[in-house]
Amino acid sequence: MDAVVEGCSACEELRCDGTVGPGGSPDENGETTMDAMIMNGVTMEVGAVAAMRYVSDGIKAARLVMQHTKHTMLVGEQASVFAISMGLPGPTNLSSEESMDKWIKWKENKCQPNFRKNVLPVDDCGPYHATNTVNLGENTCTNSKWLECGRLGSCHISLHNHDTISMAVIDRMGHIAVGTSTNGATFKIPGRVGDGPIAGSSAYADTEVGACGATGDGDIMMRFLPCYQVVESMRLGMEPKRAAEDAISRIAWKYPDFVGAIFAVNKNGVHAGACHGWTFQYSVRSPDMEDVKVYTVVPETPTPQGCCFPSLAMGSYRETYR
Repeated sequence: MDAVVEGCSACEELRCDGTVGPGGSPDENGETTMDAMIMNGVTMEVGAVAAMRYVSDGIKAARLVMQHTKHTMLVGEQASVFAISMGLPGPTNLSSEESMDKWIKWKENKCQPNFRKNVLPVDDCGPYHATNTVNLGENTCTNSKWLECGRLGSCHISLHNHDTISMAVIDRMGHIAVGTSTNGATFKIPGRVGDGPIAGSSAYADTEVGACGATGDGDIMMRFLPCYQVVESMRLGMEPKRAAEDAISRIAWKYPDFVGAIFAVNKNGVHAGACHGWTFQYSVRSPDMEDVKVYTVVPETPTPQGCCFPSLAMGSYRETYR
């Protein structure tokens, strides 16, 4: 548990990919918020915070929820009040110069792209109201000025605007824990909670079996609880590679243009990854290794830059070192 907190905290401090920790992924109002989750694979306890404002230590706040409440998740400003009352620094502005510059440019681009659908704005950036047109397609607008509204979708999701750190740790006793941290999708609708703080979606652990971590289009992935699926598949005898592929394929069957990735590791340390729509990397470190080893999972069907054609990875690893 300590290692998970330290690892995720380091990524929060480094603002990994500009989508973890303070200073990244502004929402429609330009504010950065935090989602985080931690899970104990021995006791199956979970602590999580979602849409947390004014507190930069997401993973530490999630652990405080686990340690000092009987709840699983706290959200919004109430999560911030709780975290500060438990001793975490705050309140503080989680925005940065970079996140505000990104938000200003987005506003200048008439708030496009965004995550809304079947709406029309009073002006370019809202407020919005529902259209009266029935039988609209999921990403369809009736105003010619707004033909591109609601078309953010998976084709606009990348490592630089929509990513999560998901970490699994196995200690010398074989105990397993997982943790996640993210500030969610860039230009999300305020109040949106993705899969980051959802146990079974962004991560899951059971010491008797193994663990899983995930990243990508959380709004789609949380509908399938892919990491729960991975762990349960391994419980039934699947190797990590096949379990990861199976979980990804279940999503791709229903949403062929989704973007996401999974790593799986069993209780013996055997690991693998699978991805759809992008190339995915995950890192491994063990006591007998001199340095971190980075595994690259390459989709079998190449994904053209800037779009998201269906492409399911079925293995195909490359190794690099850091």
